[in-house]
Amino acid sequence: MHSTLIVARMVPSSAEQVADLFGAFDRTDLPGRMGTRRRQLFAYRGLYFHLQDFDDDDGAGRIEDARTDPRFVAISEDLKPHIQAYDPATWRSPADAMAQRFYDWSDR
Repeated sequence: MHSTLIVARMVPSSAEQVADLFGAFDRTDLPGRMGTRRRQLFAYRGLYFHLQDFDDDDGAGRIEDARTDPRFVAISEDLKPHIQAYDPATWRSPADAMAQRFYDWSDR
């Protein structure tokens, strides 16, 4: 399994709206097409963490491929009032907001 973690800023009162948007999005076939097996959203002191698990390590590439799908475009627009780039000066795509793993441990 492979994971990606997107870090951004979130309006603290927006957690419920963001969860509702992803709930509707995740009921479509697009997460499956992107290879997403699990999505978890976290908030901490104005920060937003979006953890996605994939079966293989091409999840980030599939996310990039899905960026032109109208449903991806729509959720991206719908999230704009709630989620802002952590560093707007350097953000060009979701890949620019992905944290870099520097340690991994598993008992499996």
